[in-house]
Amino acid sequence: MSTTFELRKPEPLLIVISGPSGVGKDSVVQRMMERGMPFHFVVTATTREKRETEEHGKDYWFLSKDEFARMIEHNELIEYAIVYGDYKGIPKAQVREALESGKDVVMRLDVQGAETVRKLAPGALLIFITCESEDELERRLRERKTETADSLSLRIATARKELKRIEAFDYVIVNHDFHLDDTVNKVRAIIDAEHLKVQHRKVTL
Repeated sequence: MSTTFELRKPEPLLIVISGPSGVGKDSVVQRMMERGMPFHFVVTATTREKRETEEHGKDYWFLSKDEFARMIEHNELIEYAIVYGDYKGIPKAQVREALESGKDVVMRLDVQGAETVRKLAPGALLIFITCESEDELERRLRERKTETADSLSLRIATARKELKRIEAFDYVIVNHDFHLDDTVNKVRAIIDAEHLKVQHRKVTL
């Protein structure tokens, strides 16, 4: 007896790259782009000040508090939160358009934002990026030298708390120093495996 197997087109994935400050989330997403991985990267909107190395519209949408308030008022954000005294949020239209085009969508979010997305979209794929230890995380945050002393203390305390949220995620990857490509290879392997599942994740927003 023969059976007919019809190949299905994989559903686009909503992929959240998350983890505490200092673990290298930005570097992971940047290297994914450099390697030409096929996905749409969702740019987060924020009211914080732009750093010298950052570009408006590429790293973040840098908005005034008034502009951000207008987006909240018009329900234009999937999620938003106050992070270290500034607002951050994900523009809704950007995500919907990318998913409708059939592309995987990648979002880089703090842990609080990732958990909010999981509530809204249970089928989202959540990947937790971390480092070898809490001490290593503190060292990385101190070496960035982008914060005031008070702000740094807040980031370190928040990061230690976020490390305990791993159970809310689907996968965890340790991003070892000087092994960025290895981390990206693992992210790619996870995405490839998800596309090969018999029961695909399905996301509606």
